[in-house]
Amino acid sequence: MPPDCFRHEALGVVFQVRDKRLSVLLCQRAEPPFEGAWMLPGGLLLADERLGASAGRHLAAKADIPEIAHLEQLETRSDPVRDPRERVLATAYLALVTPGARARLPADTAWHPVDELPPCAFDHRSIIGSARERLRAKLSYTNIGFALAPETFTISQLRDTYAAALGHPVSATNLQRILTRRGVIEPTSDVTRPAASGGRPATLYRFASRELVVTNPFAAFRPRGTAGALTV
Repeated sequence: MPPDCFRHEALGVVFQVRDKRLSVLLCQRAEPPFEGAWMLPGGLLLADERLGASAGRHLAAKADIPEIAHLEQLETRSDPVRDPRERVLATAYLALVTPGARARLPADTAWHPVDELPPCAFDHRSIIGSARERLRAKLSYTNIGFALAPETFTISQLRDTYAAALGHPVSATNLQRILTRRGVIEPTSDVTRPAASGGRPATLYRFASRELVVTNPFAAFRPRGTAGALTV
């Protein structure tokens, strides 16, 4: 390859809330460089291929995910030394998966909580951090929570989903108030089954739309007690 030409790869940052923790899908490298470290699923862009199609192709080859609820381009990394072997540009995509989508994974691929990442190859830890910041921001001003939540849910379950993605505690009461006021969620006619210990059944909610919608472009969810915070 001529010295002024570079390889280009597409990477997927796949998030799913698992056991009330935001987790990312990673593959373990079997060869140098970074042998034994973990990396984002992805691979080289083909000459006749679009970046989004390349990211989807590599994800499908690595993990049998029944459905990706949301996919968007995140960023392009162009540090000349991000790969010690040669110059490789990387375009990363943010992918969100609902709890009901259970991927069938090969032995070298696993989910890892984003707060407890293993040693990562290349600049992938930094890319995961960028993806989480994008998700946090979009949870504030869009309805993107639909891509992490089940089709129907209680307010307590939705609170746990938002808390996992935001990385801080969330008030169920404030979350319900804000998302209802914006028209993001709506009650269904269904309720949960009564628990064996008794108690009132909880109303089941759903997202009004399961397509991305900007609901308040100036909103920002922050932990309670932060100056000027829109607390949830």
